[in-house]
Amino acid sequence: MSAPQSIVQAAINRLGARLGSSLVETAAALAVLAQEAPERLRQEWSLFLEEVEAEAERLETDPAAGSASASGVASGAMDAQSVATAAWGTPQEQIDALRAQVARLSRRLEDRP
Repeated sequence: MSAPQSIVQAAINRLGARLGSSLVETAAALAVLAQEAPERLRQEWSLFLEEVEAEAERLETDPAAGSASASGVASGAMDAQSVATAAWGTPQEQIDALRAQVARLSRRLEDRP
């Protein structure tokens, strides 16, 4: 084998080894995540249930807190909506801007080889 052929073959061998090792490392990381996922979900679910129980107890001990928090959420949503309208324009202007952005992204995807 000539020197240029050896260099090309060596480069191909090294690229294959590097790509192969990174794929193996990625697969191992995914396997670890897959093994940990069920336990993590159980932990998050039990934590959520504890939070719900604590909130239910809080609402039972202070009935006014439930109606106050519900009205607070509603007024907070209205405040956020008025802020968004002031910052971004009317809802129709927001929709038009989103449509223009989607059109730009579509053109970029179509132009890609």
